[in-house]
Amino acid sequence: MKLTEDEIARVCRLVDELAGIQWDASKTYLIESRLPSLLRDHKCNDLTDLVSKVRANLNPQIRADFVDAITTRETLFFRDESPFEALRHKALPEIIDAKSKSTWARRLRFWSAACSSGQEPYSLGIVLRELIDDIDDWDVQILATDLSKAALASASKGVYSDFEMSRGIDPRRRDKYFRKVEGGWKICDEVRSMVSFSERNLLQPFTNIGPFDVIFCRNVAIYFDVPVKKDLFNRLAGVLTQNGALFVGSSESLIAFGERWKPLHHCRGIFYQPNRENLGPVASVAATSTVRPSTPLSTVRPVTNTALPRKPVMPPVAPAAVNRFAPAKPVATVPRPAASPVSTIKR
Repeated sequence: MKLTEDEIARVCRLVDELAGIQWDASKTYLIESRLPSLLRDHKCNDLTDLVSKVRANLNPQIRADFVDAITTRETLFFRDESPFEALRHKALPEIIDAKSKSTWARRLRFWSAACSSGQEPYSLGIVLRELIDDIDDWDVQILATDLSKAALASASKGVYSDFEMSRGIDPRRRDKYFRKVEGGWKICDEVRSMVSFSERNLLQPFTNIGPFDVIFCRNVAIYFDVPVKKDLFNRLAGVLTQNGALFVGSSESLIAFGERWKPLHHCRGIFYQPNRENLGPVASVAATSTVRPSTPLSTVRPVTNTALPRKPVMPPVAPAAVNRFAPAKPVATVPRPAASPVSTIKR
């Protein structure tokens, strides 16, 4: 495919507009390798014709295919490991302790932004099941979002090849949380039921979601320019709870954004909490949001861990309550399994 400078510029502008990803002439090889099939599939004369059809959006499938072609899906289970260790040993225990005297002591909300094919949100679900023995008595929701419909469809199925399983899942976890099926390994219902998938563009306002106790937004902003990054992280601060934690990629840092973010370290891992006094009106988003479970919860059993109060802490939701956490475009849901016997939180 012989590309003109004008065609390259048109494609790069469109990529920036749709996904905030900074492409320039150095990405010509990606254009040459990823877009020719779209020209054939959608009967486009050239890249200029393709760009015009994507912009017009008369056929949403063209735009969806274009987004799938330009987005990178490099991911694996427990990627970089250290963020999950920091979550397990520092961030999550501190969040649980801080909530222990509140009305919502057993409610946890997670957001895996740019979840790709689902390894990250399922890794979060596994961490929670390993850390909290009686997790089925808790109100836990993991929202997993991505720009790519194809990625979300794959993630929702929760089936992974032997190669994908070899990247981050040891045999013990594989045998405990997956079952062998035709074509690979399928995540168990106990973990799958904790996650809901939804299409969402991080460049757009965060409406009807949050607040979250933990947000994983890793290796996404590295493709954005500085103003877009700053705006994204400001909005993420607005949907974090008072003691919430934000995890970014190992090569990313929020230090450049001044005192707005406070870094916290655990061994090799690092996460951030927003400094509320420096947030201004952004903090009001999390402060005024109300999250309700999707279905009324029965009274939970007492917790045997001394870090949490020995009393029922999750009152039933009033019939008129609205679930603002539920994603606008769910891909699939799996019924929750029956509650397991009560046990302790593992520190």
